[in-house]
Amino acid sequence: MNVEIYSDVVCPWCYLGQARFRSAVARFGGDVQVRWRPFQLDPAAPATARPVVEVLAEKFGGPEQVAAAHDRLRALTAAEGLPFAPEKALSVNTRDAHRVIGLAGTAGVQDAVVERFFRAQHAEGRNLADHDTLAELAGEAGLEAAAVRDLLASDRGVAEVEEQGARARAMGVSGVPFFLFEGRWGVSGAQSVEVLESALRQVADAVAS
Repeated sequence: MNVEIYSDVVCPWCYLGQARFRSAVARFGGDVQVRWRPFQLDPAAPATARPVVEVLAEKFGGPEQVAAAHDRLRALTAAEGLPFAPEKALSVNTRDAHRVIGLAGTAGVQDAVVERFFRAQHAEGRNLADHDTLAELAGEAGLEAAAVRDLLASDRGVAEVEEQGARARAMGVSGVPFFLFEGRWGVSGAQSVEVLESALRQVADAVAS
């Protein structure tokens, strides 16, 4: 089964959703091929990093609201065994991170790179707009650091990030994560493991019939 996952590495719900999806796939037990697709929540975000808590406080009415949202997420991520330190997280433009994830797909290490980037963003406070950081993290996940540096020194992958974002919006996607099964069936949001497992089974049955 082919599943495309639209996400953004700075999105904590995507961080949660990818962990739940891995658990759902393990329960499902079938052959699932995942392709990670780029969806920038804020394509106009500046390259200069800022603390996420500051940016969110400006958008959503102050630090108290942000703290409450993070407390909720802290409980949800803990339930999935995910380290989560939102006070460390940085708000950055993720275009280059998505370009590296695209490159990882051609090298067969996309899942590992995505997982490493999520952990770096949401647990370690790393700067995912910094080219040296991207090369280092991708290298840890099995992608050649030199290939990452070569990519980031060019404009390769930029058009794909924009095209995939446009494709998602054309399908009505306004938030992520978004799971697209066999190019036909969609599930939106960081759904429970049970919901995602059910979706996998329903799609498998539909494809087989």
